[in-house]
Amino acid sequence: MPAVLFAIGADTHTIYKWGTDMEEINDLLTEIRNKMPSLSKGHRRIATFLLEHYDKAAYLTAAKLGEIAGVSESTVVRFAIELGFDGYTKLQSALEEVIKNKLTASQRMHVSYDRIAKNDKHILDMVLEKDADRIYSTLNSINRADFDAAVKKIIDADTVYVAGERSAAPLAAFFAFYLNLMRPNVVNVGSAGSTAMFEHIFRIDRNDVFVGISFPRYSRRTIKAMEYAYTRGAAAIALTDTDKSPLALSATCCLTARSDMVSFVDSLAAPLSVINALLVAVSIGKRDELDRNFDRLEKLWGEYNVYTSGPENNFF
Repeated sequence: MPAVLFAIGADTHTIYKWGTDMEEINDLLTEIRNKMPSLSKGHRRIATFLLEHYDKAAYLTAAKLGEIAGVSESTVVRFAIELGFDGYTKLQSALEEVIKNKLTASQRMHVSYDRIAKNDKHILDMVLEKDADRIYSTLNSINRADFDAAVKKIIDADTVYVAGERSAAPLAAFFAFYLNLMRPNVVNVGSAGSTAMFEHIFRIDRNDVFVGISFPRYSRRTIKAMEYAYTRGAAAIALTDTDKSPLALSATCCLTARSDMVSFVDSLAAPLSVINALLVAVSIGKRDELDRNFDRLEKLWGEYNVYTSGPENNFF
């Protein structure tokens, strides 16, 4: 049975080359700096504010940004178009990507606090509603063909390697835990040490699958592991936030899920929902094997008292 490389990302066969100049690749702020000498006086005012306060600008309306920069709302819209965007809303989205990738944890926290302070909803309502919005947005944008391809590859693989570090580590652990109940040869390489990740995957080949999970700020090791798996011919499945993610560039299947920050905390509700969907789909595809596995597991769990059967249990 061939192994699967699982990484949620773009459907492309281009290998992403990580270097020290990564921030200069498709960097909006660099583009604005380069255009500065050729801009009109009004556009230069907008550009100066964006360069100095991009963390705040992403959440300003065109009218408010124009007011701060001392120009009209229509000038702000024309500025966005001059940068190559369809309108100001697209420029705002690009600025949000800049924030996700460039801000430190402390800066992200302050930006989020500013957003929360401007919202009169209870924090519980605001956060859960935002998570619901992200799940709905993910539902409308995720590539069904890539999802179906990822499920088939995971079912057919000899070995499935799962990688996710830092805030993505719980997602990788959850996915690997349940996948291990469904099929043999599941390796959570993200739980390994600094270099051990690569020692775990050095034998990966075209019969295997590598699942890479990473969201801003992206894990360098997960990206490099994903590249290596791809070059070895493994199926690379990326779970990430957009098809512009560095993880997506070396993925054979790209599954994108909306992720956004709440203070310095990443919202991973939508990615977890995608993982749940993958697990359900795999379980359906391996129904007969799963029935046998759980018959054996239930006997083991009962024999070794893994679970409590109710409050009447005597633990002493």
